[in-house]
Amino acid sequence: MPGPEWGAEPEGTISLAYGFADPEHFPVAEIVEATAEVLGEDVNGALNYGPTYAGLIRLVAQRLQARGVAHASAQNVLISYGSSQILALLPQIMIDPGDTVIVEAPCFIGAVRSFQEVGATIESVPVRENGMDIDALATMLVTLQQKGVRPKFIYVTPTYQNPTGTLMPLENRKRLLALAEQFGVLIFEDDAYGDLRFEGEAIPPIVALDTKGWVLHIGTFSKILAPGVRMAWACGPEAIIQRLAKFKVEGSSGPFMTRVVERFAADGRLESHISDLNATYRRKRDVMVEAIKEHFPADVRYIVPQGGFFVYCYLPTDMPTVAVIKHARDHKVSFLPGMGCYANGQGTHEIRLAFSYQNDANIIEGIRRLGAAMKAARA
Repeated sequence: MPGPEWGAEPEGTISLAYGFADPEHFPVAEIVEATAEVLGEDVNGALNYGPTYAGLIRLVAQRLQARGVAHASAQNVLISYGSSQILALLPQIMIDPGDTVIVEAPCFIGAVRSFQEVGATIESVPVRENGMDIDALATMLVTLQQKGVRPKFIYVTPTYQNPTGTLMPLENRKRLLALAEQFGVLIFEDDAYGDLRFEGEAIPPIVALDTKGWVLHIGTFSKILAPGVRMAWACGPEAIIQRLAKFKVEGSSGPFMTRVVERFAADGRLESHISDLNATYRRKRDVMVEAIKEHFPADVRYIVPQGGFFVYCYLPTDMPTVAVIKHARDHKVSFLPGMGCYANGQGTHEIRLAFSYQNDANIIEGIRRLGAAMKAARA
């Protein structure tokens, strides 16, 4: 969301703020087909009271195994109502008021708010071009240990991070895991965008490197199927999974939708759909980057992501984000201010742009309008 500093957006505004999926690429016909198959086979099992469909749990475990998570199984996988449910449940079972949690800066602020709501003290580690700064993290862990503080967990999005789009290299993932083991701190790995890879070699998630139970991994069907299905998963130490399940007081994730998602994903349909999505989102990324090159001031720095939904920009010192917001309203374009991605008020010269939702023409026009707003703010 653009945030309260925007007020109501003027009519005709092109929003580059929302990390929504492309509605033109929802697999409607395939979902309808999967629904008909499910209802044609077992109406009672699908539409009556019942547990989460075991077939979906198996499918998630198999997909994780294919990404190198050898220990993924039905015993340590939990299906949830979107990844936001896990983000809300984990602090309930792990955090007491005053406990310390380490997050990225910038990061997905929705997660930070979940941690703050239960009274966590937030410590932020900068994100560089290779993701979380592991040297800075190591220094922070030593400093906290000297103060007698053991963080409850490290929240990290190593693959196409929200908001920066950065990708953590394999060596840094290994170092992060080694630090977690050394200091006895859980890693909470958010892998919402892990399947949306446009180029480069696949890097295993941190959970695939974990042999001692230091990683809780979450993923979601929201980015690779449709956000409206509200289906995601957690994989990690069995004791944590069991406790999360106990706090999931509404019970199962529903026998009907879990069957539909599993049926849609079966027989390679999901992987084929992901391949189509990656072609679409890569094109949109390229359209946005080319428009930025043409319309933004030359001293605006930006990260070209290898996957995900976002391009992150760093504005020059004479172009604060709040000034750009004012002129962006006049030019009828919106974005996510960097200040909305930090727990500590930073990001005053940063913005996040989403290429996922808008069509190519709107991306180009939105960037043109924003470039004009930047030039007006500087003037």
